[in-house]
Amino acid sequence: MFIYLQGGPGFGAPTPVVGLDFAAKGSSWGSAALDRYQRVVLMDQRGTGSSTPITKQSLEQRFPDLFMLDDFSKSRDDATKFMSQFRADNIVRDAEIIREALMLPPSIDDDNKKSEEIDAASLPRPWGGSLGQSFGGFCTMTYLSMIKHPPKVSLFTGGIAPMLANNAVDVYTSLWNKIRERNLRYYDMYPGDIALVKTIVRKLLEAEKEGTPIQLLSGGKLTARRFLQLGMMLGGGASSFASMHKLFSSAFLQSTTGGEVHEEFTRGFLKTVENEQSFDETPLYFILHESIYADGNRRKEEKSIDIATKWSANSAYETKVHSRSGEETEYDYRLTSLEDNNRPVLFFGEMVFPWMTEDYKELGGIGLTELSHALAKKDDWGPLYDADHMRAVLDDGRTRSAAAIYYDDMYVDFDNCMKVTSRNGPLEKCKVYITNEYQHSGLRDDGAAIFSKLHGMATGSIRTPS
Repeated sequence: MFIYLQGGPGFGAPTPVVGLDFAAKGSSWGSAALDRYQRVVLMDQRGTGSSTPITKQSLEQRFPDLFMLDDFSKSRDDATKFMSQFRADNIVRDAEIIREALMLPPSIDDDNKKSEEIDAASLPRPWGGSLGQSFGGFCTMTYLSMIKHPPKVSLFTGGIAPMLANNAVDVYTSLWNKIRERNLRYYDMYPGDIALVKTIVRKLLEAEKEGTPIQLLSGGKLTARRFLQLGMMLGGGASSFASMHKLFSSAFLQSTTGGEVHEEFTRGFLKTVENEQSFDETPLYFILHESIYADGNRRKEEKSIDIATKWSANSAYETKVHSRSGEETEYDYRLTSLEDNNRPVLFFGEMVFPWMTEDYKELGGIGLTELSHALAKKDDWGPLYDADHMRAVLDDGRTRSAAAIYYDDMYVDFDNCMKVTSRNGPLEKCKVYITNEYQHSGLRDDGAAIFSKLHGMATGSIRTPS
């Protein structure tokens, strides 16, 4: 039996056939898995999909005082404690409960069968295998850290957690450099978009300055900073650049009045922007995204380490903007959008920011604002990773492992991945497939090939690339 751990946090598992492309057997990792395992379990992690999803509406029902301000401090603390239960450690515990419920009793050789001497429950019955995509890989590392008998085969695709980084700010500082490079590659392909993106950003800034920000159908507003969050698309598959270019090309509707040309944003453009940004539907992603880097074990190892995330992506960004003795740099979109040159406006990456409660309707209001800030300040997170336990289960063969690490991955920093999988690292015994053939979406783009390669590497039927 095989379990798939979805990326996120905050997203449900893909829908069979449609989401996994089971019909196209040659390209589906799901079909490749079913060639090797009798059952593939697509787990909706707690708070997602059919597993009582976390939304603003569900939080309002559970913690009405937080949103109505009747008993503010207590309800905020209660909500913070509640949301703290939706991390990888409890996702792994849930997966173990599911395994116990689905797993058949172990078979016993009739020649040795003595019912009075055999305690079937004491025999290990781990998952036959697991695949962790992105955040699902982080969950897999927690699996190897917590569970005595983890999945027999543990596969990672774009999901090695940077557990050896000093803190979340360091992680995001590295990612900002990768995001910059990805931006420049986009503009190399579509140099005409340098001026177009600057025009879009200027118009959005002008609307904000005039107190009339562009309104979206959801009730949120399209600010310049929210527009730049479309940079999350840059790390997608082969068509991601073309999709962004097509979107920007549809931004304006022109009209002429009295000889003057006027431009306004098209409804199609605004609708597509909104559809590309799923934060309203998945607030758990916004609320808990940075907590995936908060490992309580780091506090045990070194008392002085502060594991509170404190909006680390935003902190790293502000440092980039003001890194030259207070002078603003190329990361400052307010500056670069006004420049009449070829220095482009840089899009953001996979990051969350405190100002999102102002721009997104379903993230707004005092309740979610206070909850997100409380979680950002939280400094007593539980442990996620145990390097010694990870080494132990790999060393003695309780699990065999292989990972696809994408050299150009914009979401998971390559250098931090290599520290974890290098000699003397926690995942030293994990076989590594390094490639620049795919982006973070490699599993979706060529799933059968990647799955088969990793599974073969882990089990020894395919030689590890050198």
